[in-house]
Amino acid sequence: MATYPRAGAAEVPAQPDFPELEQRALAYWNAHGTFKQSIKNRDDSSEFVFYDGPPFANGLPHYGHLLTGYVKDIVPRYKTMRGDKVDRRFGWDTHGLPAEVEAERLLGISGKADILKMGIETFNESCRDSVLRYTKEWEEYVTRQARWVDFENDYKTLDLPYMESVMWAFKQLHDKGLIYQGFKVLPYCWRCETPLSNHELRMDDDVYADRTDPSVTVRFKLETGEWILAWTTTPWTLPSNLAVAVGPDITYVTVEAEDGERYVLAEARLNAYEKELGDYRKLSSFLGSELLGRTYRPLFDYLTDADKYNTGTAWRVIRAMRSPQRTARWYVFADVLNSCSVLLQAAHRHIPAG
Repeated sequence: MATYPRAGAAEVPAQPDFPELEQRALAYWNAHGTFKQSIKNRDDSSEFVFYDGPPFANGLPHYGHLLTGYVKDIVPRYKTMRGDKVDRRFGWDTHGLPAEVEAERLLGISGKADILKMGIETFNESCRDSVLRYTKEWEEYVTRQARWVDFENDYKTLDLPYMESVMWAFKQLHDKGLIYQGFKVLPYCWRCETPLSNHELRMDDDVYADRTDPSVTVRFKLETGEWILAWTTTPWTLPSNLAVAVGPDITYVTVEAEDGERYVLAEARLNAYEKELGDYRKLSSFLGSELLGRTYRPLFDYLTDADKYNTGTAWRVIRAMRSPQRTARWYVFADVLNSCSVLLQAAHRHIPAG
């Protein structure tokens, strides 16, 4: 019977061939079924269950899988050496946007309209074929890194028993009162017409990227004729605007601009609007609390039917959810009457803790 590589060697070579040693170790494990024996010899031992987040098999592995793969291998090996029985079935994640996007690429289509034209059943079948495209490459990669897993009895998340087990587990949690309904803000992909998970944002470099967008300063006409200035980075929310918010403890001013119009804005932001205001004249200064309850003219008339939309108390100046006390350059307050917010220019740049 062949001995373990380098077992009993009298000396260590000055320049060992590490890849060759690794290949010999792999060949030894394969010839003697070492991994399988480590499980079979512990049939009467306590079982240690190791849950592993499976990868997608429609893409090739990379160095990130190598690093996490070693971590996923260390824990089961340690528990095995401690005497536990540790089954390690490799799994394949076949659900989610990566599978659909890859299938679209292979089919030469793009978007929901093309999928519906092709037929959902046909598209689903293409997804099933593509999700296991690189299983052989994955097996070679994982085996080469000396990770012990069972590829012969693998599982796939598209398997009906797997999906049913997930629903069973969810029901158990529901029956125990451990499930609740909540809300979470998620990025949305307009092309795919679906929210995106954290993983899906990292799929490719072009999926998510930081970018600099221009901000917009909007003026709302108060019932007394002045324009109150508001600042927003989400101008697409303006059609559904219902309020602007001010910091009650922040100092605001009314100025008369070069064009003769009167504007209300945070005193600390006057310098930022010197170009737009021209040779302005300060008329008054006051705390934001004096603006509370003031009404202004809606930018659009989409929601002005008060009986239909219950907007009888809308388009007013309201108190910001948090009022900062510390000094800084500027601060942004969010509208609290609807999810599409207009942000009022104010005197602070950050929200202090507390």
